[in-house]
Amino acid sequence: MLSALKIKLSRLRRSIKRLILIVNDLLMIFLSTLFTLWVLRIPDLTLTKEHGIIFLTISIFYLIVGMQQKLFSVLTRYTDYRVLFKIVVSLLCSHVILFFVEQLLSINVLIYRFPLLSFVFASVFVSAPRIIWCLINDERLLSKHDSKKLVKTLIYGGGEAGRIFIDVIRDGQTDIDIVGVIDDDPYKQGALIYGIPVLGDRNELARIVKDYEIAQIALAIPSLTGPDRELILDLTKGLEVKLMEIPLIEDTILGNISSKNLKEIDIADLLGRKEVVLNQSSLNQYFNGRTVLVTGAGGSIGSEICRQVAKFLPKRLLLLGHGENSIYLINRELTGIYNSEIEIVPLIADIQDRELIFEIMNHYKPDIVYHAAAHKHVPLMEYNPKEAVKNNIFGTKNVAEAAKHANVGKFIMVSTDKAVNPPNVMGATKRVAEMIVTSLNEPGKTQFAGVRFGNVLGSRGSVVPLFKEQIAKGGPITVTDFRMTRYFMTIPEASRLVIQAGHLAKGGEIFVLDMGEPVQILELAKKMIKLSGYKEDEIGIVEAGIRPGEKLYEELLSTEERVSEQIYDKIFVGKVEVKEKDEVMSFISELDHLDN
Repeated sequence: MLSALKIKLSRLRRSIKRLILIVNDLLMIFLSTLFTLWVLRIPDLTLTKEHGIIFLTISIFYLIVGMQQKLFSVLTRYTDYRVLFKIVVSLLCSHVILFFVEQLLSINVLIYRFPLLSFVFASVFVSAPRIIWCLINDERLLSKHDSKKLVKTLIYGGGEAGRIFIDVIRDGQTDIDIVGVIDDDPYKQGALIYGIPVLGDRNELARIVKDYEIAQIALAIPSLTGPDRELILDLTKGLEVKLMEIPLIEDTILGNISSKNLKEIDIADLLGRKEVVLNQSSLNQYFNGRTVLVTGAGGSIGSEICRQVAKFLPKRLLLLGHGENSIYLINRELTGIYNSEIEIVPLIADIQDRELIFEIMNHYKPDIVYHAAAHKHVPLMEYNPKEAVKNNIFGTKNVAEAAKHANVGKFIMVSTDKAVNPPNVMGATKRVAEMIVTSLNEPGKTQFAGVRFGNVLGSRGSVVPLFKEQIAKGGPITVTDFRMTRYFMTIPEASRLVIQAGHLAKGGEIFVLDMGEPVQILELAKKMIKLSGYKEDEIGIVEAGIRPGEKLYEELLSTEERVSEQIYDKIFVGKVEVKEKDEVMSFISELDHLDN
């Protein structure tokens, strides 16, 4: 909400500046009209009705044509030849129309000479203040640049994102010195973007970095694919230059950008997954006035679900977790942003504590529950099967039954691809948890559903943090098996899809997220070495052997569960067999001896 307010204030300031610009142009047109009358030695310069018609005709049609050309969207400090050309075109059109208006109304003000001279003088009068202010601003920026240490930066991409970035940077409140632009469009070579030259294409990158002593390259192409990013990474290898990415457009518009908050390219950028877009309007209505409870709220997925849900401003957000520190951190983060807009309640509780979970559900009566709490680490659960059963099966049973008892509207469980044909304890417990959730679904009561997906980049226990740690120590990277593949998506993407799937749930479904193509872990390790600026022979990759419970290849659906129809972008409903409640509970009762 705070960032949205800043954007609104930024837009308001720009609107005021544009209004001042329009008033300035109209004043210059008025003065040029008077000056033209004086030059033509027209007697009696007392303003008459005819003079008023002349001024209004020029002004109205100048504004109409100028707005169509977005002339007033460019602030004066960025005046260049294109802006001046738009001014001339707008004034030319308005004076041509003036000529016909004079004839139509028989205004006797030197019909033939006046429009011509007025056009010339108006072009000078309107352009002059802009040029003068632009020169003053450039001088001011130069003096500021001389007084601080600047980071020489090359912008890669001269499209809309690059233009907006340059626009903001030229305001002077930054330590970034934009030396030039790289763009592969042959028509942009040698052109100027707000006075910044396009120095060449990617083939000239090494020469430009050397000739201009570039310290960092900022990628300004949001649509750039993973392979293209990797290609640019290869081109910069050995150049002793940082490869960064410009911030989000929203953050860029807010200004106050420095070299320190440019975004580092990470492994998710190289994998090149297209970001999912939520249905904002329907979700705004979905969460409006609701109480939402998230279990495992301190974990990687749970905390991100909390962040995503908070953006829709529910009435109350309950952060439930067993780890005191992780709940403290997410509570502090969200409270700092939404303190006056959402009632945020941190709850320290273990989902295995059935009495406490029922007490919390009955007290707060949430409308929506996202159940993300679980033990997820495969090898650890192989060594601790009892804990996996207690937490993933009995814990899920506690939360689900408490939700049903409290008449919760929707209950969405976060599941995993490891629940498909599970060869390990963790996957087996999550499959049982899915069966618990779907079996509890009844028409007209709490709508239960599960969302199944694969690995998330950067989550606790994933290979990415491990590989980063191994690279930082100088290697080698350990890959369990060079043939191993996994599905990956980012934490924000997975969380957004869980939320969207929950909104679409009617009860009893197991949603399956489109994870794209599986990624070979060996290739992932190679990309991370490259991203860190090393060569493979400098770090090394060794095969460590498959750990207990691990698969070579993961599956999102078994053969019987496969579907082809998606109900939303990247969301499918698997043909998962729903077990009868009595059958599921009978099986779980046989596991009770593990709790003794």
